[in-house]
Amino acid sequence: MIPNIYKGDYRLLAILPVLLILVSILLLPNLKFGVDFRGGTLITLQLDGPWDAEALQADLDSHGFDSSVKVFEGSMGNTAEIEVSQTEEIEEADSLKEHFNTLLDEVSFLEAQSYEDPEKLREYNEKRTELNEISDRMFVLAGSNTKAEMQPNLNQLKKLFSDAYLRVYSSHTERIMQIVDQHATYSSKSVETVSPALSTHFIGQATTVVFYSAILSVILVFFFFRAPVPSLAVLVGAFSDIVIALGAMSLFGIPLSLPSFAALLMLIGYSLDTDILLTMRILKRRGDPRENAFDAMKTGMTMSITAMVAFAALFILALITHIPTYYEISAVALAGLVGDLFATWGINAVMVLHYKEARG
Repeated sequence: MIPNIYKGDYRLLAILPVLLILVSILLLPNLKFGVDFRGGTLITLQLDGPWDAEALQADLDSHGFDSSVKVFEGSMGNTAEIEVSQTEEIEEADSLKEHFNTLLDEVSFLEAQSYEDPEKLREYNEKRTELNEISDRMFVLAGSNTKAEMQPNLNQLKKLFSDAYLRVYSSHTERIMQIVDQHATYSSKSVETVSPALSTHFIGQATTVVFYSAILSVILVFFFFRAPVPSLAVLVGAFSDIVIALGAMSLFGIPLSLPSFAALLMLIGYSLDTDILLTMRILKRRGDPRENAFDAMKTGMTMSITAMVAFAALFILALITHIPTYYEISAVALAGLVGDLFATWGINAVMVLHYKEARG
């Protein structure tokens, strides 16, 4: 029979989870971003034979590529993952594209106005000259001799600019693969490239999702309890889960990518579930609040252990198959669930119990 941990001075239970949160916060600066959030090229190869990963990485670095090379051994053979950060050339191409698209609409509008208003002609010529300079720089990056001033039609210029932009990316990938081909033989490959603009979009979308999730959570929790302290306790529990999970990701080198971010969002929902269960048992049930808290802990622990077993199975499968998506989701979920045990029953329970007993 497990003793009731809330008998006696239960406030001491908050010491360990608070220390865990502080350590996790200290680890946050070491958190790595995956290709999804920082941009880059991810190449996955199914190898036909052994190879020297260190030699490949050194060769990539000598050619100016900031790279990371990993090899996984599996039942189907060896799999290599080559992650290459975006180069200055790629970042410049994305910046040029964004500027070009913004300026193109303005130039098109001024061109139409210049036929009816001669005063707009000078402004059109200035903007068109700026657009030509941007286009010429993109053509240089793509290794093309095309000149923008020779393209009076804006639609044609837009097509040539887009083709040049695609050539910059394809040339970037080809240069990487030329180096890879010198070090490895493989039966299949997959190439995933995320531009800086797209990675910025992912970050923006992720921030928006987290923001609205927090707002909706605050509204939902306050609607249930109509009191600031229990509502704050529930939200502190969810925040603690995420911080602990991020700290574990920093410690074990798990990057923040779309799969791991999805796992973090799942943890928010799971944390709210266990925290609301605890708060409802303490505030709504009659009887000794400490017994109610202990009863809620037994139910919540059963839920947590069941979820941990399920994600542990996925984690083992990821280790066997070397599927990064499975590994990131399961590892982040396991870290968050462990953190939820400490946060819910060591912080949230202490706050709600203190609030309940202070009210008599």
